[in-house]
Amino acid sequence: MTTLDGATLIARSLRQQGVDYMFGIVGIPVVPVAIAFQREGGKFFGMRNEQAASYAAGAVGYLTGRPGACLAVSGPGMVHAIAGLANAWANGWPMILLGGANDSYQNGQGAFQEAPQIEAARPFAKYCARPDSTRRIPFFIEQAVRHSIYGRPGPVYVDLPGDIITGTAEESEVRFPPRCPDPPRALAPEENVRAALELLKQAERPLVIVGKGMAYARAEDEVREFIDRTRLPYLPTPMGKGVIPDDHPLSVAPARSFALQNADVVFLMGARLNWILHFGLPPRFSPTVKTIQLDIEPEEIGNNVPCTVPLVGDGKAIVGQLNALLRSEPWEYPSETTWWTALRQKAAENEEMVRQMENDDSVPMGYYRVLREVRELLPKDAIVASEGANTMDISRTVIPNYFPRHRLDAGTFGTMGVGLAQAIAAQVVHPDKKVVAIEGDSAFGFSGMEVEVMARYRLPITVIIVNNNGISGGPTQLDPNRVPPNAYLPNAHYEKIAEAFGGKGWFVTTPQELRPALEAALNSDTFSIVNIMIDTRAGRKPQQFAWLTR
Repeated sequence: MTTLDGATLIARSLRQQGVDYMFGIVGIPVVPVAIAFQREGGKFFGMRNEQAASYAAGAVGYLTGRPGACLAVSGPGMVHAIAGLANAWANGWPMILLGGANDSYQNGQGAFQEAPQIEAARPFAKYCARPDSTRRIPFFIEQAVRHSIYGRPGPVYVDLPGDIITGTAEESEVRFPPRCPDPPRALAPEENVRAALELLKQAERPLVIVGKGMAYARAEDEVREFIDRTRLPYLPTPMGKGVIPDDHPLSVAPARSFALQNADVVFLMGARLNWILHFGLPPRFSPTVKTIQLDIEPEEIGNNVPCTVPLVGDGKAIVGQLNALLRSEPWEYPSETTWWTALRQKAAENEEMVRQMENDDSVPMGYYRVLREVRELLPKDAIVASEGANTMDISRTVIPNYFPRHRLDAGTFGTMGVGLAQAIAAQVVHPDKKVVAIEGDSAFGFSGMEVEVMARYRLPITVIIVNNNGISGGPTQLDPNRVPPNAYLPNAHYEKIAEAFGGKGWFVTTPQELRPALEAALNSDTFSIVNIMIDTRAGRKPQQFAWLTR
């Protein structure tokens, strides 16, 4: 007879359910779980903060379609990891948080780090459970994984008391459920598919918006075929970039505000009318706009703006239905219309404005000058993780993406501190690709110690810090008796952190220093930090609307 302990059952169940990556910080009572996960062939990465571990687990879920795991100790550790649950909840990414807990027979006695962990996780988790016995662990792990990837993807939580982890069961008494298959790809009713195409044919000013839901659905081939067949203008959301290469001739991203404001029919492909798309409301959208909504979640249909044609189901499957109808009944939007003329004119105006800012060699430099150089040196298939207000927003417009799931950022939750963890997740999932984290100095500070993780696991990530001395720019000199709330230490040498852990660092202040530093960092076989000082007053190009259209 073979006896298995709880840690082995947890690890073996995770591996059987397709969970390959785990991020966490070990301690009482979860150390055995990490050891067992490695023994079962999983990849465990010890992080420096549970927040970063949870962010990495969510990013793995997005990149692979199977949940990444975050392992946290009880009490404070689990509470720290709720940040990643919330981020995955907002983005619709699968992840599984495994929280250690006090021995169950000590509940209510004031046990070490005892906390209402299931209650704390529940607002952000699709599924929360505590195994009722060691032998039933596989049942709960399979349920957790299935809930995380079926329907609208999202995070799940499994509470693991110490006595469940160290408990034992005879292998003959344990039932391992079969691997949960990938989610079924639900189709839309044929009449809705036909109605969507008919509405697009009637439109004078149509627009397709490609969201990160299409990237998650692995729908890139279908979406590209749809755009190529219909010749419709489109623009991507921030993480929808790359589903269609950003250099596609039908992209109207440079005319984003104009396109949103003037479209009469908008086809939302895996994108939600939330704050990122200004809720679909005036003045950012037409008050009479009609919408086609393709979404996995029925409750999202008609949110903020009444939906004209709903397409509820899987993005890859439904766009496949649209393409099948177009093959039998071809149609394309005319290339010479007043709508196309207006879009091209606005795009050209905006591109010229940006070009002037990109070519400005003033010292100190601005965002556009720095990011132009990054763009020119990045490999085409580089994965970019970006965060930090202006750094993130401007990099989205300056740095193109050519492949799906090659851009990660603060996402729907607008979370700062995700960048380094997401870069680590991308590098472990794609060890053959160049991964670059483009950070504001404020964003870098949230999780800067994670560079030690890059050093420990020899992850050759390039971290580029666009440094303006604070949140939205701080002073170049500080009076310690009157420090502004948004100010950080001026001209801080963050690149020295890389050197402390055996990496390489560069401190850049001029355009002449910029390209050599970036070239050396991007070609380095170890992790590196390029710390670039910019004008503390630098910002985005003039915007028609203020932040959140206030």
